Amino acid sequence: MANHVNPIERDSIIDRQLRFQKLLMSISTTYINADLSDIDQLIERSLKQIGEFVESDRSYIFSYDFNKGTTTNTYEWCADGITPEIDNLKDVPIDFIPQWLEAHRNGEPFYVEDVSALPKDGEFGLRAILEPQGVKSLIAIPKIKNNELIGFVGFDSVHKINTYNEHEKDILFVYANMLVNIIQRKETEEHIKRQDAKREELLQHLSNHNKALNEYAHVVSHDLKAPLINIHTLISWFIDDNKAKIDPAQLQPLKQALFNVEKMDLLIKGILNYSTIDRMDVEDSLINLNVIIDELLETLLIPEHIDITIQDNLPQVLGNTWRFKQVFQNLIQNAVAYCDKEQGKVEVSYKDKGTVYEFCVRDNGVGINANYFNKIFKIFTKLESTGTSSGIGLSIVKKIVNFYKGDIWVESKEGEGSAFYFTLLKPE
Repeated sequence: MANHVNPIERDSIIDRQLRFQKLLMSISTTYINADLSDIDQLIERSLKQIGEFVESDRSYIFSYDFNKGTTTNTYEWCADGITPEIDNLKDVPIDFIPQWLEAHRNGEPFYVEDVSALPKDGEFGLRAILEPQGVKSLIAIPKIKNNELIGFVGFDSVHKINTYNEHEKDILFVYANMLVNIIQRKETEEHIKRQDAKREELLQHLSNHNKALNEYAHVVSHDLKAPLINIHTLISWFIDDNKAKIDPAQLQPLKQALFNVEKMDLLIKGILNYSTIDRMDVEDSLINLNVIIDELLETLLIPEHIDITIQDNLPQVLGNTWRFKQVFQNLIQNAVAYCDKEQGKVEVSYKDKGTVYEFCVRDNGVGINANYFNKIFKIFTKLESTGTSSGIGLSIVKKIVNFYKGDIWVESKEGEGSAFYFTLLKPE
């Protein structure tokens, strides 16, 4: 005859299962909304909640370390009067629990309803491990992450023998998966925090390093200017005082020395400008670019065969006048310097690109080989070794544009000219 459960007992079982499911949903919601700084406390609280519900006296989490061949107790809850075992269960050899491990590797719970019914298999056998802890029955559910066994969550009963039906085992499996997810989330967050800390440390180191380099460049450049001025002055005086006595052939080396001194002075000015870009302690303001470019053109020596056209409605941008003058001065002078046409053209224009303004300084000069597009913005990079160019101008432009969160690039074709583009954020 089939076994029948009376209605009252059946309703009690159903009610218990519903309350168990409700408890698990509550724990899950708490985990999902949790601040990860509270994870350890939440895990311990949930061990208590589940442990009390299934009427166990000790609930715990272990992790497996198969490289070391051990398992370690990482979390534990104990009912009143139950001795904690967490400190005694570190690096326990997995050889002590072969049946336990075999069940977990098969993705099954390890369930002992009555520890006293286990065989007496020596001082390192399972019964010899459990009985000194006062365990009468236990269940241990495997924790599996990405199809890999990583540990288990267990429940010991000390005061009485405890039984678990299949439905309760299924719910405990769900709880074990929840623990895997929340612990994995914690590990991921901690990894991200460590990476962020390393990144911040690296950025701070780079910032300090760049600051030191800029200060060093500023000091050295400043200190070099005085002796250069002295050299230039002494050579000039010597030439002026001895023009009648010096043969033209002897005068040429002196003029070459003056040329090199002037070239060095230009280089030092470039280094000073480059090192000053992000050291200027001034407040940004709205700058009318048409005004500063007009002022700039009045100070530049532009050959008569070169026409410079400036769009008459350039926008206002937020920044510093000196920096923006550096940008347009270097780009315009660069265009003028590399003009090889009988009639040179330089055009300054812009387009509204939504969140940014896109500026362009275009010329019809010698152009640039595509292989050099990325190199020309590096400091001290020159495409030709002749002339007085310091090789710093375009690197200054790039540093200023990047300082204002903009981008810069070049489009060019040899023999036809170049177009230097850069973006600046619109004022808010």
